[in-house]
Amino acid sequence: MQVHNNANIGLHTDFINNANFNPATGLVGFYGNEVIQVSGNVSPTLWDTEIMSRSNVFFQIPVSVRNNVNFIDGNFLSPANNQAVYLNFMDQGFFTGESNESKVTGFAAVNNRDIFSFPVGNQAQLRPLTLLSQSTTPLAICAYFFENPSNPSSILESFDTDQKVQEIGKVSEREFWILQSDVPAQVSIAWNVRSGLGTIPNATMESIIIVGWSKAEQEWVIIGNSATSGDINRGFITSETFVPSEYAAITFGTIPLPTDTFAVNNPTLGNYFLSPNGDGINDSWIIDNLEESPNNSVRIFNRYGQKVFEQINYTNEFHGIANTGTMISNQGIGLPEGVYFYLVTLEDVELEYTGFLFLDH
Repeated sequence: MQVHNNANIGLHTDFINNANFNPATGLVGFYGNEVIQVSGNVSPTLWDTEIMSRSNVFFQIPVSVRNNVNFIDGNFLSPANNQAVYLNFMDQGFFTGESNESKVTGFAAVNNRDIFSFPVGNQAQLRPLTLLSQSTTPLAICAYFFENPSNPSSILESFDTDQKVQEIGKVSEREFWILQSDVPAQVSIAWNVRSGLGTIPNATMESIIIVGWSKAEQEWVIIGNSATSGDINRGFITSETFVPSEYAAITFGTIPLPTDTFAVNNPTLGNYFLSPNGDGINDSWIIDNLEESPNNSVRIFNRYGQKVFEQINYTNEFHGIANTGTMISNQGIGLPEGVYFYLVTLEDVELEYTGFLFLDH
């Protein structure tokens, strides 16, 4: 079968494709009340498609769309344990009508874009992820799971939420996304009441961070934040730049919270801006009143959770230069610009403070 001259084809049964199928124009839609399977030996490419099939359309092979996907009712589903099967939005592909009732449940993909919002979710909710790549990415794939990363039911791999760097206090046990792309990028994801961040003891807006399961380290590490908005029950967060393919999963986390009464009321010392360019303004990291606790220690970590600075009895020594870890070899040029995570321990009063340090040259 081929589609010619803006023809409209409605499929109410399985689509088994065993030959080239790449119409220049036209609509191939999926309709009816029965489950529809898309299978075959050759992955079809459609111009326009739409779904109005409450029983859903199941992909056993990838399906590409060159122009528009119209979500009306029902979901495009792909196997959660097979990242090679997805609904693929090609170079100019776009979509309309996405909702809790109609979206991609499984993997969605995009070709040759630097910005794209994936219309992914689970059966109950649309939970999109927006990708902001530093350059055009040939292929990026994404899926959402409303499952505990430690024991997901849809995939074979698991990501133990207790296996994390010490700078992470809590990793979400409610949901996670899988995002794969080899191009450095930022992502924006949102949380809602179902995400359960408000149920984490002492969690605040300021404590929410994006964390990722590092494939290399086999543990959760801090990816970092560049922007947040909302409140503890509803909001969104944008990450720092990272390479998605270096992480098997991403989700929400929190920074550790102290338990002392005073510290709970004052969960951080605040976030700091440092620009060590020799102009006499913000050249060093000054922590006010730290001299009241001379028995202190200061540690600074990059967005990968790697320690780059450590000082016992800190007295404003940090000028943007590493003194420990792999970055120490770059002392001549200093640490790269970006967001860093700090941990300040006051031994005298048994308090710990955490926050972010923004480094700019």
